[in-house]
Amino acid sequence: MPGEDQSGVKTRKEPVITGPVTQKTVPWRSLPLGDKLAFTAAVLLPPRFTPERVRYDRRYRTLDKYRFIVGFLILPLVFYAVFVISPFFQAIYYSFTDWAGGATANFVGGDNYVKMWNDEKFWDSLRSSLLLLVVVPLITLALGIFLAYMITAGGRHRRGEAISGVFGSSFYKVVYFFPQVLSIALIAVVWQQVYSSRSGLLNGALGAVGLDGLEQRWLGGDYKLALFSTMAVIAWSFVGFYVVLFSAAMGAIPKDIYEAALLDGAGRTTTFFRVTLPLIWDTVRTGWIYMGIQALDAFAVVLIMVPKHALKVTPVYLYERFREGQFGYATAIGVVLLALSMVFTLVVMRIGRRDRIEY
Repeated sequence: MPGEDQSGVKTRKEPVITGPVTQKTVPWRSLPLGDKLAFTAAVLLPPRFTPERVRYDRRYRTLDKYRFIVGFLILPLVFYAVFVISPFFQAIYYSFTDWAGGATANFVGGDNYVKMWNDEKFWDSLRSSLLLLVVVPLITLALGIFLAYMITAGGRHRRGEAISGVFGSSFYKVVYFFPQVLSIALIAVVWQQVYSSRSGLLNGALGAVGLDGLEQRWLGGDYKLALFSTMAVIAWSFVGFYVVLFSAAMGAIPKDIYEAALLDGAGRTTTFFRVTLPLIWDTVRTGWIYMGIQALDAFAVVLIMVPKHALKVTPVYLYERFREGQFGYATAIGVVLLALSMVFTLVVMRIGRRDRIEY
């Protein structure tokens, strides 16, 4: 209520705030047993049933802040641990056994890994897989970035626009992405017919234009030729995905940045290397990891498309050991592939690490 002080000036009294006051947090060891039980019960009870003496405890407020999030995440995390994480540990365990598919699996220590170390066929398959791991991501990402940049900023400058894509860019995205909707087994079968040395489309096209001397046994002849042919198929089947991915990343870059680059006299090449590529680098690094894992697999393409004597990658070699009943040895090969994937991921993240660019 308004009042007057001695000088006659009217004043207003401030309202008095009443209610629970947060007290100093008492150490957990010093809490009475009743308070400890009440606090423990409050963790499992809904907030409205929380005792008054616990509700204003700092520890409970911190817990209550994250309890809602944990409540939503606990079930997905349990499913992820049971169906994703636990098989990895099971595979590691069976890699140290002589499991042959039966109910028993005798522990043999590192015998499977010693056998793998002395297995020349395993090292031949691993060499092919490593070449795919190194070369295929570079080819695929380079093509994806180039085509995405042409679609996004490769067209003629239109009035009122700093950059513009080529004519029909939306149609090109659909065409490039089309292999992604096809089964990888179907892709392998189609390209097997394309590479056929007798009635294949590739040799037929070379003969039609008078280049008969370039006709080859693309898959059943030389090892290097079969390897390069496999690289081409894997890159072709995945490049459309990265065209769409990088196009979306480039489209998110503000046009003001491109306008500033044009005002400074930057051309297309300078704009790409100084503006576009640095701003989409995080997307490129993620795609590099994903494409590396896809190239390291290459199971269906090689198994269906390439003859056994021409090329063999590690996943196919693993599959053959499973067919022979060497489950423990095959699982050890799978563990090596897992370790190789993790090392590749860490290396890419290390190479591509940099200060975050915000705009």
